[in-house]
Amino acid sequence: MTERRLLIATRNLGKIQEIKAILKDIPLQLKTLNDFGIVSDIFEAGKSFAENAELKAKTAGEETGLLTLAEDSGLEVDALDGRPGIYSARYTEGSDSDRINKLLKELDSVPKEKRTARFRTIVALYDPNSKKIHTFEGVSEGYITDDPKGINGFGYDPVFFNFDLGKTNAEASFEEKNKVSHRFRSLSKLKIFLTT
Repeated sequence: MTERRLLIATRNLGKIQEIKAILKDIPLQLKTLNDFGIVSDIFEAGKSFAENAELKAKTAGEETGLLTLAEDSGLEVDALDGRPGIYSARYTEGSDSDRINKLLKELDSVPKEKRTARFRTIVALYDPNSKKIHTFEGVSEGYITDDPKGINGFGYDPVFFNFDLGKTNAEASFEEKNKVSHRFRSLSKLKIFLTT
């Protein structure tokens, strides 16, 4: 009998590393899009994290015939009416640093107590056999710092002060972040679903 496989439908190396670490003890062989030579990006046409996650999971699951996990996540800043939200990864052209700089510029005159923010993740699990899709949400609360701090993580981690950690995500070790992150919280719910 062959080991059941779970496809992680992303090519973001930071996300792959976190997801594999969190799901390392589930009884499924974890695969990525790279393992199947899928090089095209799945266009995120949804209007919410859930729509984007479901679209990615279904598209990759149908293409490979595998049980597929996809997630969509982003940073919601209260003072910016929830922006960058679903556009977090494409908030501006360029690198993570360019996106952080744009965010900090927009918050330049906003006092600390009004810089509250959260990372939100929706994980979608699609089964191409049953055509069923299940979603799991995870949220991590904090605020946006005045300046980047720390060298770990990716994306907006250097400017997100995580209330659970008492420091920015980028100041935390990989293991520390993976115990309290939005991604950990959503994937923990997925793990329970897969193993019960």
